[in-house]
Amino acid sequence: MGRYTLIAVALAALLGFGFWWSGEGDVPDVAAGTDRIGPAIVDVAVPETLSANAEIGKLAFEAKCAACHGANAAGQDGVAPPLVHKIYEPSHHGDAAFLLAAKNGVRAHHWRFGNMPPVEGVTDGDVKMIVAYVRELQRANGIN
Repeated sequence: MGRYTLIAVALAALLGFGFWWSGEGDVPDVAAGTDRIGPAIVDVAVPETLSANAEIGKLAFEAKCAACHGANAAGQDGVAPPLVHKIYEPSHHGDAAFLLAAKNGVRAHHWRFGNMPPVEGVTDGDVKMIVAYVRELQRANGIN
């Protein structure tokens, strides 16, 4: 591939991203819509048993995450994305990414749900258990 072809491809990608992003304007925070309940985005097979850490993580997830990310991390249409999704597989979003997201929030980049604000009152230990739960759900659904 020649230099000009690479430049043209890069420019097209940047322009495409710019057009996509401009359609959203200033992306609102997901928290603004947490009083809405949307249908699940994906079907999640729940394992028959969970490890002790995942059981603790399930409780923390239900308390801190499910209002947006839905039951069993299946997402909610119009509210927040599913965490049982290939985008969140360990090779793309490592465990530390979940911790950073909970602590700092996340600017919308994979989905068009808006920005995720920091999660109030969640500890590093809570997130570690939540990740154990999400990872077990992912594995049960073929996401490794």
